[in-house]
Amino acid sequence: MDNDDEELYESGRVFHMMFDVILETLATIVGIVSSFAMLPQIYRIFKRKSAKDLSIWTYAYMLVAGIIWVLYGLNIQSFPLIITNLIGTLTMIPVIVGWILYGR
Repeated sequence: MDNDDEELYESGRVFHMMFDVILETLATIVGIVSSFAMLPQIYRIFKRKSAKDLSIWTYAYMLVAGIIWVLYGLNIQSFPLIITNLIGTLTMIPVIVGWILYGR
């Protein structure tokens, strides 16, 4: 490999490393923001003191799935998977509590 080829190879590696960092950062930001999607539902349940129209199975499934994703993220040491699924899982708990208090 001559000097020009080495420079191209190295610049390609740097580009891919930068792309990976940018993609991981974006995935973390989008994951965190979307994890808060349950907040309007939580607010509505506790403001109206009603959760009769909720399907508890949907939220129970999402809670279990979130826990599994957090455990998987811990296993592979992936910060974006851990933080986004931890926040998402934690937002499921008030919905389920609201259903227990007001939905049955």
